[in-house]
Amino acid sequence: MQAFPISDTSPVQFAGPLPAATDVVVIGGGVIGICTALYLAQAGQSVVLLEKGRIAGEQSSRNWGWIRQQGRDPDELPIMIEALGRWKELAAQTGVDFGLRQGGVTYFAQTAKQLAGFERWTAHARGLGVDTKILNGSETASMFPQMSARMRGAMVTPSDMRAEPWTAVPALAGIARAAGVRIIENCAVRMLDVQAGNVAGVVTERGLIKSPSVVLAGGAWSSLFLRNHGFDIPQLSVRESVAATHVLPDFHSGAAADNRVAFRRRMDGGYTLSPAGVAELFIGPDAFRAFRKYLPQLRQTPFGQTYRPMSPKGFPDAWGTPRRWAGDEVTPFERMRILDPAPDMKQLRRLVRNFQERFPSLPQVRLKSAWAGMIDTMPDQVPIVDHCPAIPGLVIGTGMAGHGFGIGPGMGRVLAALVMGDALGHDLKRFRADRFSDGSAIDLGPPF
Repeated sequence: MQAFPISDTSPVQFAGPLPAATDVVVIGGGVIGICTALYLAQAGQSVVLLEKGRIAGEQSSRNWGWIRQQGRDPDELPIMIEALGRWKELAAQTGVDFGLRQGGVTYFAQTAKQLAGFERWTAHARGLGVDTKILNGSETASMFPQMSARMRGAMVTPSDMRAEPWTAVPALAGIARAAGVRIIENCAVRMLDVQAGNVAGVVTERGLIKSPSVVLAGGAWSSLFLRNHGFDIPQLSVRESVAATHVLPDFHSGAAADNRVAFRRRMDGGYTLSPAGVAELFIGPDAFRAFRKYLPQLRQTPFGQTYRPMSPKGFPDAWGTPRRWAGDEVTPFERMRILDPAPDMKQLRRLVRNFQERFPSLPQVRLKSAWAGMIDTMPDQVPIVDHCPAIPGLVIGTGMAGHGFGIGPGMGRVLAALVMGDALGHDLKRFRADRFSDGSAIDLGPPF
C-alpha cells in the first residue's frame, strides 16, 4: 500500500495511444472523473479519460479519507447516501483492500450553540433514514474515555466509513479500465474543440480527439479551463495541510473532529490528522473577482480561513498564470502536472500538540509524513453538477469542497446520467451552473 499521496514522481500506470474519436471524453483523473467514466462505460459508452498528471495525484489522494453522510448539505445528502452503498459495491469489484471500514464519524460539541446546530441537522438526516444520533456530555465521555476535554455533547453517524484515498482511487481506475475506459495519464487537455457553438472534441497536448460529449472534472483547475472558453464560475481553491502519524494504540476506529483537530484511524495503525476548520486562501485574480459572492460565507464563518498574499508560481489562481491560450500553445496544465502545495509545518506541529493534549494517555505522537492539497470550493459550499449553459455538449462536475472523495461514486453515477440524458434520481437544481449569474441568493450549507 502506498504510504504517501501520489505525486509526479509516481510511475505512470495508465498509458497508450490517443484514439481518433470516442463517445465521451472525461477530463480529470480524480475520484469524480474516474467514477463518471466507469458508469458511462458500464452503460455501453466508449470513454476516454485524460489526466494531465497521475490518477488521484491531486486532492483525490490528499483528502482525509472520510466517507461521510454526517454534516452534508441537505441537497447533497441523498447523493451521499447513494455513494455509501456504491462504495461497498465497488470495493468488492476491485479485489483490493483499500481500507474501507465502517467506523462512524463523530463531531464534538463544545457549546450549547454547536449542539443545537447538530440537532437541527440530525432531524433532517433522520427523515432520509440516516442513523445519526446526538450524545450528551456523559455519553460522549463514555465513548471517548481517553479525551481530556469535557464536551457538551456530540453528533455521531455510525454507518459512515473511511478508506485510504491514495489506494482507493487507483483501485477504482483499475475496474474502470477493465470496464473499457481508456485511461491516459500525463496527457493534458488544452482546450475544447468547439464547432458551430457545440463541443466537437478536445485538443490535447498530443493531438485532437473527436467527441460530442465532454465531462470536466478538473478539480482546482476547472475554473481556469472554463475561463479560456469565456465561461466564468466563482470557484476558488484553499490549502489544507494533513499529517499521518506513526502507529498508535487503536483508541477509536472511526473519524472524529472538534474545533481544533480532525482525525481518523488508518489501515497501517496510525492516524491521519488535520487542523479542523483551518483553510488557507491564496489571494489571486479570481479571489478578487469572486469576492462579493463569498461575502455570505465569510459572514457565516469570519475566522474559518486564513489568507496568504499570493499563490505559488504556476497555481491556478497565481498572478502570473495565463488565462487565455490557443490549442497549439503549452498550457498551465502541462507546466504543472500535479498541484502539490507544501504543507504548513508550523500549523501541523501545533496540530500534533493539540492532538496529544486531547488524548494525553497516548504515547508520544510522531509524524510519519505530511502533505497538503488544494480544495476546490464554491461560494455556497456545494458543487456545480450541470450541463454548461454556454457550451452544449459539456457537462461540469467541480467544486466538491473537500467532499469529493466520499461522494465520488454517487456523483459519478449522476454525471454519467447527465451525459446520457438518463434519469438522474436526484434533484440537481441546487447544483446548476448558472446559479451565480441568474440573480439567485447564495444559499449556504451547514457551517460544520
